[in-house]
Amino acid sequence: MSKAAEPSHKLPTARPLDLHWIHGSESAKHNTDPDLQTYWYDESTVILRQNKATNYEAPFLYLLFGSEKAMLVDTGATADPAFLPLRETVDQLLESWCEKHPSEGYELLVLHSHEHGDHIAGDQQFQGRANTTVVGADRTSAWSFLGFNGNALKPQNIDLGDRTVLAIASPGHDAAAVTYYDSQTGILLTGDTVYRGRLYIEDWAAFTDTIDRLIRFAEEYPVTHVLGCHIEMTREPGVDYPVRTTYQPDEPPLEMTVAHLHQIRDALTKAGSTPKRVICDDFILWPKPGDND
Repeated sequence: MSKAAEPSHKLPTARPLDLHWIHGSESAKHNTDPDLQTYWYDESTVILRQNKATNYEAPFLYLLFGSEKAMLVDTGATADPAFLPLRETVDQLLESWCEKHPSEGYELLVLHSHEHGDHIAGDQQFQGRANTTVVGADRTSAWSFLGFNGNALKPQNIDLGDRTVLAIASPGHDAAAVTYYDSQTGILLTGDTVYRGRLYIEDWAAFTDTIDRLIRFAEEYPVTHVLGCHIEMTREPGVDYPVRTTYQPDEPPLEMTVAHLHQIRDALTKAGSTPKRVICDDFILWPKPGDND
């Protein structure tokens, strides 16, 4: 990984995410959703969502295509390909891409937003796959690969070939957390650090520093969408779905904005240095068990 690239003079344009995400069925036994929903945001960017019937977490995954390699962020919450055919789905997407953009030895890079189980379960499906690098999600493996050095947590480049993704160290929810900025679309992929839901905070001070880092980053780079890995809120302000909910018909949109980063920072300021549960319209600050809340 090299140092962060200068902001592009060609500003990315925000595209609407004009679709209906799968959100579970009234009866999981009579599931009507596909195992994985795939949505082409543009001709080289795919957003995937796991079926809530196979795992209530229903994480979002992201697949970005460059001219030399594709990058998959996270591998879902289910290991068994019979229930989460991630490798099969990704292979089909790669085949579709390569038919239009022939490239001998086209590579796949598998990275993660953090190391929690609902984001790494499908890793084994890619073991042994040709031209594929699966980077461990633990902090030592991931941060070493990305080039983060001690306290000098500068954004690092990931070169996909004619497409640059910047990796931003984002500890707080998890010590190994990483946010990815796609310079082509302007999308900021925030994992479980920022999304419409319960923002579980393992390290309050580190999380605060991360939000400050993301705000500073967004002041320098054009951000079109902030996309996390879950939806847990309802459309009623401040009301979340209970944990393990498998049917969420009243979900708000996946996409958030830079304004939400500032709202999170304001909530952290309101709470002060002592970890405290804070309910906001689009998210809930949720300190880890054992902290004062």
